[in-house]
Amino acid sequence: MTFNWMAWTTPTATFFIVIFCMLVGMTIWEIKCPGGAPRQSILHFETTRGDRLFVSLLGSAYIHIIWLALFASLSLWWAFAIACVYALCVFRWV
Repeated sequence: MTFNWMAWTTPTATFFIVIFCMLVGMTIWEIKCPGGAPRQSILHFETTRGDRLFVSLLGSAYIHIIWLALFASLSLWWAFAIACVYALCVFRWV
């Protein structure tokens, strides 16, 4: 089976490897320290660790899309930095 139909460039492969590593990391975290009990967020709904990971990944995708739409000529590393700060904030307060 070949995967020639998919654009497996280095950034694409890195993206999927990082997502996979995040899921493995969250699984290990849950096994080592079970009970990621839901907590009340600043938005007044309960979130778990998995919810916060999902919200941070979804928000990061939107940050990158908006960055590309508005600042395509600038480096994408700035969007990555903003997305990392956003994810830290989500895990801290949401």
